[in-house]
Amino acid sequence: MDFSNLHEILRNLYTEMMPLCGTMAGVAKGIAGLGALFYVASRVWQSLARAEPIDVYPMLRPFAIGLCIMFFPSIVLGTINGVMSPVVKGTHQMLETQTMDMNKYRQQKDKLEYEAMLRNPETAYLVSNEEFDKQLEELGWSPGDMMTMTGMYIERGMYNMKKSMRDWFRELLELLFAAAALVIDTIRTFFLIVLAILGPIAFAISVWDGFQSTLTQWITRYISVYLWLPVSDLFSSILAKIQVLMLQNDISELQNNPNFSIEASNGVYLVFMIIGIIGYFTIPTVAGWIIQSGGAGNYGKNVNSTAGKAGSMAGAGAGAAAGNISGRLLGK
Repeated sequence: MDFSNLHEILRNLYTEMMPLCGTMAGVAKGIAGLGALFYVASRVWQSLARAEPIDVYPMLRPFAIGLCIMFFPSIVLGTINGVMSPVVKGTHQMLETQTMDMNKYRQQKDKLEYEAMLRNPETAYLVSNEEFDKQLEELGWSPGDMMTMTGMYIERGMYNMKKSMRDWFRELLELLFAAAALVIDTIRTFFLIVLAILGPIAFAISVWDGFQSTLTQWITRYISVYLWLPVSDLFSSILAKIQVLMLQNDISELQNNPNFSIEASNGVYLVFMIIGIIGYFTIPTVAGWIIQSGGAGNYGKNVNSTAGKAGSMAGAGAGAAAGNISGRLLGK
């Protein structure tokens, strides 16, 4: 299955859904206009009440946000996507380079594995039909030869069945590996579409007093979700590089070590694929480490600091009370 077409469909879906931002812009203009009225009136009233000169610069914030709402797809989304697009292209190019190297080394390893088994007389008939027919022709029709012939058929059948099961399990893990990347990209596209369509509403709400952090939170979440794809490509590039190093090691062992165990190498590859599948679902967490806004983080720090101070005060109070009680008991 070609998953690249599905990823391309998701990118086209995002592009097709962007005109819906204009539908929300009308509602957002009303919310932002009402918020701007209260915002400007509040600042003017405070300045008049304090007999201070009116500072016009802070009052430009609602109008700047209003311009962003009016031209949301081009100014806001276009700017963010334009800035982040080189990051996506760069990581995707890294992934393509590592994938091409991995495919090249995998073909070389398969060829060396086939040649290594073909050189060994005990395993040559398992992978070569010509060698299998040649060994059958060398046998006679005595009871001992018939037993040997039967054992050869059984061993060849067991080898083919084992190889088929191993290849099936490897293909299943590779399918799940590609499906995990598709799941991340699908959820990312859904989040981006929702954030983009409802973005004008978030900008409009940020005009109101007490909701200013909504603007930074929206930008933070949008960029964080947007980075899921480059982080996913970077994670895939790292996995592909590790596979290249594993394949290079296997190729070196096949060329220089006649006692190298091919089965052990294939088992390590399957375990590695399972680790990669699990690792894909850590991508949202890693993307969240790249960009964070100050509002929620500082709030959490303040809560933890307050809790720590309260705990210290409680501990000090309990210690002082215990000291007073013990002192009175000893005084008696």
